[in-house]
Amino acid sequence: MVGQRFVQMLEHHPDFEVTALAASDRSQGKSYGEACTWRLVGDMPAFVKSMVVQPPHPPLDCDVVVSSLPSDVARSAEEAFARAGYPVISNASSFRMDDDVPLLIPEINSDHLSVLERQKSERGFSTGYIVTNPNCSTIIMALALAPLHAKFGIESVMATTLQAVSGAGYPGVPSLDVVDNVLPFIDGEERKMEIETRKIMGRVGISTFENAPFAVSAQCHRVNVADGHMVALRVKLTKRTSIEEIWSTLAAYTSVPQELKLHTAPKHPVLVRGERDRPQPRLDRDAGGGMSVTVGRLFPDTVFDYRFVVLGHNTIRGAAGAAILNAELLRARGLLHEKSGHEIPAAAQARVR
Repeated sequence: MVGQRFVQMLEHHPDFEVTALAASDRSQGKSYGEACTWRLVGDMPAFVKSMVVQPPHPPLDCDVVVSSLPSDVARSAEEAFARAGYPVISNASSFRMDDDVPLLIPEINSDHLSVLERQKSERGFSTGYIVTNPNCSTIIMALALAPLHAKFGIESVMATTLQAVSGAGYPGVPSLDVVDNVLPFIDGEERKMEIETRKIMGRVGISTFENAPFAVSAQCHRVNVADGHMVALRVKLTKRTSIEEIWSTLAAYTSVPQELKLHTAPKHPVLVRGERDRPQPRLDRDAGGGMSVTVGRLFPDTVFDYRFVVLGHNTIRGAAGAAILNAELLRARGLLHEKSGHEIPAAAQARVR
């Protein structure tokens, strides 16, 4: 599902073009049109139908690798690409918590890219490196927490998720398990939200990342919704403030991607709605082209300080769009170049425009 989102979002991208596709053994040697059953709204982009699917290891005719490989194969494949000189932007969890790998949300921690020089030095990479984007629910939650932590400080967070079935891929959750039901378990998800959030909002230390000091507790549920993850949050702040300040801080939030006018960056990363019944997945998941998160149900809390709900599109902002925005930031920072240190045929064209 995420691989298809990559293809869809890159079809008319001004800076990048898809020049190679790689996947598991059962797809290799087939055309993408033959190997892939298209599951997104609309037709499969014509340009990709005849492209032959290759093995997920170097060499590939490209300048940068954007990976949505399953975690069980991602670590070896992505490291092989980085070692061969390719910048790798990964949607997998394999490298997220490594001490020399940025776990990047461009609005929040673009300064974490400074660790790449240490990564290349310690791992013996030449021009290659690995940058990861977080778990889909973590991204959606972190975008709502980051402006509050920056202005008021956060002491603790309680999160309860209602996660769409597309987050499980295809065919994903069996229909008889999820229809007329809620599944109160998504393997590994709660731990990811708890540890990834603290790394993202922490800082780069001398030899490792220093996590943000607040605690995060998460409970995750799969619900019968196609797309759109919802997170109900309760937040305890370090500094006392009014609900009006909370609202205005969230609504006014912009950061590096907006300043740089990156192609995939939404004008407003966080939208705040005052209706008593919003956000809703069907109505709000596509806000900002699927790259904005929407906050609603903002109230004082009787246990913590405030509570609210945040919703985002899990396969766009939470996955493919997150990785593409990371690629755009790397390009804007001068960290992507044509023919990035690997040998490619003389006839190959530039992949980073």
